[in-house]
Amino acid sequence: MYVSKDKVQVKDLRPGMENVSIKVRVLEVNQPKVIQTRAGMRTLSEAVVGDGTGRVKLTLWGRAVGKLSEGRVFTIEGAWVTVFKGKVQLNAGSRTEIKEVSDESFPPSSDIPESEPTFEGEYRPRSKSFPSRRSRRPFRGRRK
Repeated sequence: MYVSKDKVQVKDLRPGMENVSIKVRVLEVNQPKVIQTRAGMRTLSEAVVGDGTGRVKLTLWGRAVGKLSEGRVFTIEGAWVTVFKGKVQLNAGSRTEIKEVSDESFPPSSDIPESEPTFEGEYRPRSKSFPSRRSRRPFRGRRK
């Protein structure tokens, strides 16, 4: 697991990164939809965001849905990075802070490269629903 301390750029996003801080321009926002997950029904919206180094798909979950406007620049703090079908994705949820900021020094949409970060290899997200083997208490009962 990698925890970001400073703002990162799109080209530097890697699966497993948590608490990511990034400044991006919103290139496209899709309508919210409700999907079934292991945790139940969830609302999400997908967007494409970018900076001077490339673009990435951003999935907004729960209360983060509806916070972005196309063409505007935002700082996103507390995001996490996953990979789906070899493409790196940024995720924002209820604990993610999303703030609109000035775009004077930020590249316009037309100057944001088409390149997207990719990931080759095997990535298995850490399961948050079950404790790891290390955290289990040792067996202290009687063995038969």
